[in-house]
Amino acid sequence: MSVQQRETVLITGAAGALGTAVASAFRQRGARLVLLDRDAGALQRRFGTVDDAVLVEVDLLDRTQVAARMADALARVGRVHALCHIAGGFRMGEKVHETSATTWDFLMGLNAGSLLNIAAAVVPHLVAQGGGKVVTVGAAGALKGGADMGAYAASKSALIRLTEAMSAELRDQGINVNCVLPSIIDTPDNRAAMPDADAARWVDPAALADVIAFLASDAARAIHGAAVPVTGRV
Repeated sequence: MSVQQRETVLITGAAGALGTAVASAFRQRGARLVLLDRDAGALQRRFGTVDDAVLVEVDLLDRTQVAARMADALARVGRVHALCHIAGGFRMGEKVHETSATTWDFLMGLNAGSLLNIAAAVVPHLVAQGGGKVVTVGAAGALKGGADMGAYAASKSALIRLTEAMSAELRDQGINVNCVLPSIIDTPDNRAAMPDADAARWVDPAALADVIAFLASDAARAIHGAAVPVTGRV
């Protein structure tokens, strides 16, 4: 594949377990990667030897910083074919009536605010170039509230609704916007947090990455505003 034909894919949260799997999936497809994470050391350890990857240390909660660093990265790579917004996180919260402003602000910022900030920096570029793909990561747990998970479910539900709204706004401009809804992802952190759980029923990050890569491909050109459940091997 020539340099002119290669797709360029931007991945947030790239140094995490899922981000690393998504980056690997696109590398296998020959894409050039723009990899974002707030942990510069982890980015360098995981991707420092990847040919022509663009590594961007950025705090996705700082809109001014996101705008500046994405402007620089986009100037370097030119056309971007897909934005895969992997960054986000989980925290067991308090009961709804005990939810602190700290917990609420943390989860809403991490899971919804970060999408607003990266979209503000990247979507105008996709519009100007005449199209592209956006894939976000929601959660199966956002479809229904659970005990001590109100703030988390609300933040991921907000991300799903934002994804649907972006799809409605952008589909006529050649931009597909969709999200995946994984159940528990099989990561070292989740295994450590839930040592007695049956991890065989969890979602393999590589399998989830394949679904994300599909939604970011031309094969998914007719899919708009979908929230795709990805619920594991069994």
